[in-house]
Amino acid sequence: MDKPIPKIILAGAGPGDPDLITVKLAEALKTAEVILVDRLVNPEILKKYASGQASILYVGKQGYSGNSFPQHEINRLLTEYALAGKKVLRLKGGDVSVYSNAFDEIQTLQNHSISYEIIPGITAASGAAASLGIPLTARNLSPGLRILSLSAGQEPGPGEFNAWAKSPETLAFYMSIENLPSLINGLLEAGADPEMPLALIERATLENQNSAVYPLGRFLTETANQSFASPTLVLIGRILNHIQPGSTPSSTGKEITKPESNPPTLNNFLHVI
Repeated sequence: MDKPIPKIILAGAGPGDPDLITVKLAEALKTAEVILVDRLVNPEILKKYASGQASILYVGKQGYSGNSFPQHEINRLLTEYALAGKKVLRLKGGDVSVYSNAFDEIQTLQNHSISYEIIPGITAASGAAASLGIPLTARNLSPGLRILSLSAGQEPGPGEFNAWAKSPETLAFYMSIENLPSLINGLLEAGADPEMPLALIERATLENQNSAVYPLGRFLTETANQSFASPTLVLIGRILNHIQPGSTPSSTGKEITKPESNPPTLNNFLHVI
């Protein structure tokens, strides 16, 4: 009798803080025999939850460089270990359903008739907003959330910039730090309010998180002497006028700089929410 093929787990490890993974993922890590891990997964998660007997394979991707594990090789490893009867866990940073190439892997598993389960995680936008002490949406202030990307090779047209510039929603840009000048200039040229706050959150939810918040029109000037590396999330929207003072120190030990316009008060915050 053929050995049954265990169900593969595709799981999100959250934004970085090991305490922000789900209970279901913690249990899955205890029993996984092979764990394929992305670059953005905090190693402390594996130290804390994974079995000492598990084989851990690092298959991460690095944007804007050639130091990436090929997707077809990841697909091959998933199928080979699954067909060998191993309990395989594919661990990705953030949430599996947001900018994770999960669909490529799901299609591969479906083509091989391998069953799978998705365990969601906290996506970077949620973790970054929580670290600033704000929600991502708020009645009469930010009626929605747009999850976007402006990574290498992407060239939005005037129509897209116009839509973003006029949107009352919170905009969350993933994998966009290298194209930040193009993003800001494109928004301003499309008529975005120069006083609209923009936040960069590097290593969201970790102890060494680094954040900066300035008006769109001054952001590049104000941060000219600062550097931000991947993973860094970009948030844009009026909800950033209501960040919690002192909630997120930067890596230099200084509090993040809040936009000068529309200073928050408890009364107007309660009115909005």
